[in-house]
Formats: sequence, C-alpha cells, structure tokens
Amino acid sequence: MVSNNSKNQSLLKVKKAPTGIEGFDEITNGGLPKNRPTILCGNSGSGKTLMSMEFLINGASKYNEPGIFISFEEKKEDLVSNMESMDYHLATLIQQKKIYIEYMSIGKTPSIEAGNFDLEGLFLRLDNAIKKMRAKRIVLDSLDALFFGLDGKILRQEIKRLFTWLKEKNVTALITAAINNDFFSKDGLEQYVADCVIALDNRVINQIATRRLRILKMRGSIHGNNEYPFTIDEQGISALPIISQLKGKAISKSRISSGILDLDGMLDGKGFYQGSSIMVSGSAGTAKTSIAMSLVYESCKQKKRSIYCAFEESAPQIIRNMNSIGLNIEPFVESGILKFYSSRPTLQNLELHLLSIKKLIQEFKPEIVVLDPVTNLMSEGINSEIRQMLTRFADFLKEQGITTLFTAAITLETIKSNPSDEGISAMMDTWILVRNIELNSELNRSIHVLKSRGMNHSTQVREFVITNKGISLLPIYISSHGILTGSSKLEQTLKREGENNLYQQKLKNNEKEMERKRRIMEEDINVIKDKFKFDQDLLNQCQIDKDSREEIKNMNEEEIKALRNQIMSSKQKLKHRNM
Repeated sequence: MVSNNSKNQSLLKVKKAPTGIEGFDEITNGGLPKNRPTILCGNSGSGKTLMSMEFLINGASKYNEPGIFISFEEKKEDLVSNMESMDYHLATLIQQKKIYIEYMSIGKTPSIEAGNFDLEGLFLRLDNAIKKMRAKRIVLDSLDALFFGLDGKILRQEIKRLFTWLKEKNVTALITAAINNDFFSKDGLEQYVADCVIALDNRVINQIATRRLRILKMRGSIHGNNEYPFTIDEQGISALPIISQLKGKAISKSRISSGILDLDGMLDGKGFYQGSSIMVSGSAGTAKTSIAMSLVYESCKQKKRSIYCAFEESAPQIIRNMNSIGLNIEPFVESGILKFYSSRPTLQNLELHLLSIKKLIQEFKPEIVVLDPVTNLMSEGINSEIRQMLTRFADFLKEQGITTLFTAAITLETIKSNPSDEGISAMMDTWILVRNIELNSELNRSIHVLKSRGMNHSTQVREFVITNKGISLLPIYISSHGILTGSSKLEQTLKREGENNLYQQKLKNNEKEMERKRRIMEEDINVIKDKFKFDQDLLNQCQIDKDSREEIKNMNEEEIKALRNQIMSSKQKLKHRNM
C-alpha cells in the first residue's frame, strides 16, 4: 500500500514550466505541466491573451525558452502594439528571434461544411516554426476560432488529435478557449482531453470588476484548488495566493514598542511581537489612527522602514493632524523611511488595493505596515471573499516577518449584529479595543487588550487622553459604583483630595498639640529636676553642717580637756612652790 507522503512526492516530481507570473507559479506549485497542453478558458476580457503572451515573454526572457504564438483572431501588428503598451518589449524579442508570432485566418469553407476539416496544414506550419525557433513553448489563441463551425463529432476528434500532436513535439502548449457557465468551455471537451485546465473570470460586484482564476484540474501534480484573485496592470498579471504553510516559518520572539509607554506596560511590559498581526478596533473618534501612528513614529525613530496605507485621509492631512499631538512624521517621509499609500476604497476593488500594496512592500521592504482602516475595504464585496482576501494578505505579511497593524471600525456591539466581523479579529495575534464611554454627559476614551497571543497581557480597562505630547494612559480609579472616568473621576478625585487634605490638617494639628504637651512636660520635668537638685543640695549642706558641728564639738572637748590638764598642772606647780 502506497502512503500519502510517497504519493505527494511522486506528484511533486512532475516537471513544470514556470510562467514567471507573480503568484501564479505558487498556486500551480511551479508553473504549467512541462511538455503538456494546458487549456486557458475564460469569458471575454478576462485576460486569456495577456496571460498566454506573458507566459511566452517570460519564457523567452527569463528561462531561455523560445516561444511561438499562433493567433486565429488578432493580427500580429495588433498583438505587438497591445503588448508594447504594457511595457513588454515584445518587438525586441521578435527581432532577437526568441518569439515568433503568426496570424492564421480560419473561416468556414465549403470543405469544412462538408466535414473535410484537416489540421495537417496547421501541423506543418507549426512543425516548421518549432524547428526554426527551437521553440519550447506554444500558444494557440483561440480554440474557438480554430474549430469554428465544426460539429461535435469532428470537434472532439480533432481536439484529441491536436493535443496528441503537441505532446509528441515535447512543447509546453497553452490553448485559450471561451468559457461557458461553471468554469467550463462551451463544449466541455477539456474535462477529459487536456492535462491542465485553468479558468479565468471577470465578474462585476457592486459595480466594481473583480478578476479570479482557478485551477480546474492538473494531472499528475498537486495545486491550489480555490479561486484566487488576480489583477492586470502596466506590469502584467499578478495573483494573490493563500500562504498555507505558516507553521514552517520562523517566528520571532523579539518585541517592538507600540510608541505608548503605558500600552507597552499592558502588553507584558515589552510591547508587540515582531512580525505579528495587530488590530486596533473601535468606533469613529476613538483615536485608532493616533494609536497606529504612534507605532509608526516609534519605529521610524528606530530607523525601521514603514508603510502607512490610508483609506480615509490623504498623507498631508495625516501629517498635519499628527503634528497636533506631538508626532512630527514629516522628516521621516522626506528621508524616505516612511511611505504612504493613500487611496479611496471605491477607486478599485480589494484585490487591486492589496496587490498594489504587495508590490510596494516587495520594492520598499518595510518592517512595519499599517492599514487604516481595513473595514473601508470590506464594504466592497462578499464578506466571505473579503475575509479570504485579508487572510491571504495577512499570511503574506506574516511570511515576510512584517509587523502589521490593522485599524477597524469594529466593536463588540457590531459583532453581535454582524458576526462576520469577528472572523477578521480571529486572524489577529493582538486585538486592542478602544471605546468612547459616555458618563455625566461627556465622552471619555478607554483602551482594553482583548487578546494578545503568547504573552501575559493586562486585562484592565484603562482611560487614556490625547495631548500635544501624544497619548497617555491614566491611572485606574475604582469607586463603589465601578470605574470612574472624566469629570466623575475628577470630582471624586477632588473629593478624596479634600478629605485627604482635612485629614492631613487634622494630623498636623494633632502633631502641634502633642508638641505643645511635650514642651509643657519637658518644662515640668525641668522644674522637678531643679527642685530635686535644690533639695539634694540642701540635704548635702545639712550633712556638711552636721559634720562641721561634730568636728567643732570634738575640737572643743579636746581643747577643754587640754585646758583642764593645763590648769591642773599649774595648780600642782603652784602647790609645790608654796610648800
């Protein structure tokens, strides 16, 4: 039993001829099946001739594969003139003998009407051209003109014969055909004849033309199965494929600042992840543009290239408005580090906008891209298609490692009434909601991080203000009635400040009273100390006096005793004389 991996590997081994058409080779996993016929069907004006001609021109100029273009509808001069108007330089490639163009007029002749249609003449001319040019690519434009007027039996037989002959010549062939309903040509033969069938469609939705392509089948190869938008401009055809293998891409762990210090604090203190997708949503007047430009301003200061896509205001208007909040971005525009893409959403369809931005990104190679507001682009077209387009674009930006910020007029209330809006937020890595809060007949702004993948973000609702120095988040003030903002917050703050002032004054008065009592106490202590010292001195003096008296008494007794002895001695002497 063959595993799915081995099957996929075998499918990937089918050789491809790259077309060089931007985005198309990614959808087809490398280009058209090499040395096999491919049918390119589409309605009028869908770009069949242009795509087939670009396939030849790129083959000759980029891949060194000469090509042949056989036209059954337009003359050679007309084809060359049309291509030169798109800056393809087809005439130069013809002169260099890298491309050969021939016009063959096919009409309904009597022999065809009799059923004698034969392709031998065409085969002979093609064989000579292939040998002469050593051609590797062939375009037949168109199958309808070649087999004009044939009945079904002859048509089926001759188409099979043509495709078999082309395979034998080992050339990569592209055959155009008119389309019927449901992405099949009007005869439906390509369902079993061609190895590859590509359908182009040019539809009109809300009075805006939208182009799509789809790979109906591609034998022996994996390919994209969805409808893919494409555009035609002066540089040719560009398709926007879905990037489906993001898991293999390197994810950055680096952080970049939002340009608002307190908002960085709400984002784990470090800001956004580099290369992430960010959405700032809210109703009108909630400062979405100011928040987006804060990121751009900070990034430009760090010498990071940025692109600002504005769908509401012109670049000069944004520059003027940002000056009023202290964000002088004009020097960054003049130095070339910041580019603006300004366009009204209704000027062209969503695909043209995104592909124009994609080309600007590929040329400028920015690190920051802002789309402001993306919801303006969502007004044109079907919601599911818009979401797919934005998914493709967001995947492309993430693959390039570009940090992208989308602003959107989406709130929790609008999601309830229009659930498709939530699908856009699901694509984002970080979703920041800004709101106007009405309280006491005034509006105040709040900001809330609803989600931010891969980080421990704040869940608090913060009030913020816009000043001439930018955006500042205010401290949270919670009362018994909930979070207060604006004048209610100011009133409550003033009330608490008054209460705090009274408390501080009372505290000061108490401190003064305590100081007075301390001084009285110290004075009383000093008096007691003085009295104690006086009494102590008096007691000491009394003791001294007592000691003195005792000493004097002792001295007197000794003197009296001595005097008595002296008198007694004198009496004795006198008595002896008298005898």
